[in-house]
Amino acid sequence: MQGAQILPKLQAQAEAAVRLLGFTPTANALNAPQLTVTLAELKYQSPKEGLYVTEATIGATFRSDVQNANRRYSGRYGASLDQRFGMAPNQETNTKLVSDVLSDALTRLFKDPTIGQVLAE
Repeated sequence: MQGAQILPKLQAQAEAAVRLLGFTPTANALNAPQLTVTLAELKYQSPKEGLYVTEATIGATFRSDVQNANRRYSGRYGASLDQRFGMAPNQETNTKLVSDVLSDALTRLFKDPTIGQVLAE
């Protein structure tokens, strides 16, 4: 899975979530509240026993940093999945599983009510 595939989708999801909070994403606006979302960790682990991948643990953690005037707020939001397979997964299956975990973690970030509160102050 390539970062070039994931990052535009994550950015689009984050911008859509900001709009749902009632704000308009704008790059480098002067004196505007700022929200920075960082993918802090993404891991895909599978046991090394045997020739085939029969299970995987996928985890994602995002960090949010919100700044509005003198108020700052930071948080960490994670999601994980333990998946077992009857046979080794193909790239499409792996991509979907990783995307689902990333989406879950991003959803948790935007469900934090303090983010919207700090942006709105």
